[in-house]
Amino acid sequence: MPPDAGHEARYRAIAADLAAKIRSGHHAPGEALPPQRELAASYGVTLMTLRQALRELSDEKLIVQRPGKGTYVAPPHLAYQLGSLRSLADDLREQGHDVGTVVAGRALRRAPASIAAELRLRPGDTALRLERVREFAGRPAVHQVSWVRRPVAEQIRDRDFTAVSLYAALADAGVAVARASEVVRPGLLDPAAARHLHEPPGSPVLVSTRITYTPDAVPVVSDHATILGTMMEIRTERAATGLSLSWRATN
Repeated sequence: MPPDAGHEARYRAIAADLAAKIRSGHHAPGEALPPQRELAASYGVTLMTLRQALRELSDEKLIVQRPGKGTYVAPPHLAYQLGSLRSLADDLREQGHDVGTVVAGRALRRAPASIAAELRLRPGDTALRLERVREFAGRPAVHQVSWVRRPVAEQIRDRDFTAVSLYAALADAGVAVARASEVVRPGLLDPAAARHLHEPPGSPVLVSTRITYTPDAVPVVSDHATILGTMMEIRTERAATGLSLSWRATN
């Protein structure tokens, strides 16, 4: 066997062994792998050979390498479904994921000009500002700020949003929702959301803006979500009818 072929066989065997341990749960999602020098010694190979094996696992999205921190087992990617109108938490639970919700704040506040425009409020009008953090696999994954117009805001402001979705609370209050308009763009994590998601500002994220309407076309919720790009992917089923997607270049 040529020398380079033997080298390739060694790092591929290491990659296969580590991949099997990750898939079997021996190394859990989010868990740190042993330091590279320790791993290399355990397999009896050089650091260069080990790093080629890790590069292969990274290409397969099985691990995440964080400079200065180490190598971690990647969390399974969440699918952000575009083809249904329901809460994010309910969507992820249907996929079999355990999703936790932390309420970071709730208050009736004067709506900023941009929110007032989205909800068609008058200048100075107040709305319920509901701030939540969605956790997956023990890690914060989504920072979500929802603005709910009055009068329904007063009806739902005291609900336990760690256990009840916003859409369920609206339904319980007798508010029907008919449709939503949503835009999802790539972005960079801003400092305010970074504090909740425990990631450095500037990390890649998806930014979702969703406006939900009642059957008589009144906007009732303005929802802004910051989603860690390492934790979620956008997925949809395309058909000839039933789902309209438009693609637009961003400046």
